[in-house]
Parts: sequence; structure tokens; C-alpha cells
Amino acid sequence: MSEKIDFTVDYSNLNIMNEYNTADLKFPLILSIPHSGTIFPPEFLKVISADVTTLRKNEDLFVYDLLEPAIKQQGIPTLHLNIGRAFIDVNRAKMEIDPSMFYDYPKDELGLNQQRSRYGLGIIHKITADSQPIYAGKISYREAEARIKNIYNPYHNRLKQLCDRAIEKFGFCLVLDCHSMPSKICSIISENPRIDICLGNLFEQSCPNKISFFVENEFVKREYYVAKNRPYSGAFITFNYCEPRRQSHTLQLEINRMIYADEVSLKINNNFQRISYDISKVISNLANFLLDF
Repeated sequence: MSEKIDFTVDYSNLNIMNEYNTADLKFPLILSIPHSGTIFPPEFLKVISADVTTLRKNEDLFVYDLLEPAIKQQGIPTLHLNIGRAFIDVNRAKMEIDPSMFYDYPKDELGLNQQRSRYGLGIIHKITADSQPIYAGKISYREAEARIKNIYNPYHNRLKQLCDRAIEKFGFCLVLDCHSMPSKICSIISENPRIDICLGNLFEQSCPNKISFFVENEFVKREYYVAKNRPYSGAFITFNYCEPRRQSHTLQLEINRMIYADEVSLKINNNFQRISYDISKVISNLANFLLDF
């Protein structure tokens, strides 16, 4: 990539995130939905190589919609990023950035090039889920800094505030970081090709076992195939908000997209309402379980 691509996003016109049931926390449970956003800045769309449908294959399809009954009917505190994951990935550390994407990357800054950055899926995605380049050239590092300032930082600042408030009110909190996973990852990584739900607890480090066992059993009772820590044990949010000494706990929830949607057409399937009901019921039961924890 040799072409320089310059553009400036007007962040004042973007609805960065929505939050629900946060005025008065009813539960020590906070839902984080960082990858389900579908909004892309128009300035960005004008200069990229990929179309919106292709970009959306990077997102966690319909995760907010799946959880909406728990959010709207049960009052579960929730933070939902509205911006598409291909524009900025808030479930990455700030250091997970690929210097080769930028024509003006500062020479005095150390690019640590962690694994996801090398694969093109760092804090600023370089490629689509189909491994196609998003940009036809190199962009300015100033644009990356603007995304971090206007989207990444506000999301994490607010999530931390909600954690602090839950700890102050209940003595502890659990961040349930909610995602979906492509069906193909299950057959590639697991000996059992069918995984409906994956629970990531950093190999039993991110939350008390009683919590992850409760969630696992709730899904098993509803005849879902559940795996723990494979293929996903937890990413940045699961790690970053896990502070046992402060009684801040995390659990990553991954839902196999195939059970509720068509991964090619990006449309819900006939099982969507049932899956949504089941998952929302599990989350509602978890919220009440935590009140007596």
C-alpha cells in the first residue's frame, strides 16, 4: 500500500454508544456489548475499499438484539457500542496497533505488534473477516488517535464508572462481555464440532467458579452445548476489568452465530426468537443469582 488516504471524521454527528438501566443499578451485573455496532462514519465509507456488508462480517452479529429482552424487560445494566468493529475495536489494548497501516506513524513510538495486530485485527482493523484489505492505501496515524479519543476512551471510561458504582453499591460486580463467534472457528479448534456457547473465564481466573458454573448449567439445562475457554478464554475487556482484589469479576460470553443467523446473508434465522428468549432468561437468572452471591 503506497497511496495516502486522508479524511477527517466529524465525531459530533455520531451516536457513539447507548447505555441502558444505568441511572440506578438494580444488579451487580453489567453487560458489555462492544462488537455489535453497525454504524460507520460516512467520511470513512467514502475512502475505503470494502463495502458495508463485507465490513459487517467483522462484527458480532445481532448480539444486542439477542439480549434485548433481558435488557429491556429485566433492567440489566448495559453498555452497547454503536460503532462498527471494523472502524475501531474497543476489545483490544491500545498497543495492539499495526504501524504499517500509517504513512506517518511516529518513529519514536514503539509498536508492540501483538498477535491480533499482526493478523490485521488490532484496535484498528486492517482487514475484513474474509482477509480482504479495508483500505487501498495508508491512513494517517492522527485518524487512529482520533478514534481512540472519541470512541475507545469514552467506552472504557464509562464501563469503568459503571463497575465502580456497582462495587460501591453491591460490594462486587461482574462484567459479562457479550460476543458472537463464527461457526467455522468451532470445527477448526475443538474436537467437538458443535459448540453453541463458549464461556471464557481466563482459565478460571476472571471470576469465582460458582459464577461460571451457574451460567454453564443454565445453558446446559436448555440443551445448549457449552465449552469453557475453547475457542475463546477471554480478550482485553475480560482481562482488563478482572480485579479480584477489588471484587471486580468478568466472564466472556460467545454465542455461535450459526444457531441464530445466516452468516452469509447476515439475516436472522427461524431460531432467533427462541435463542433470544433462552439467552435473555439465562442472563436474567444470573442477575438474580448475583444478588444473593
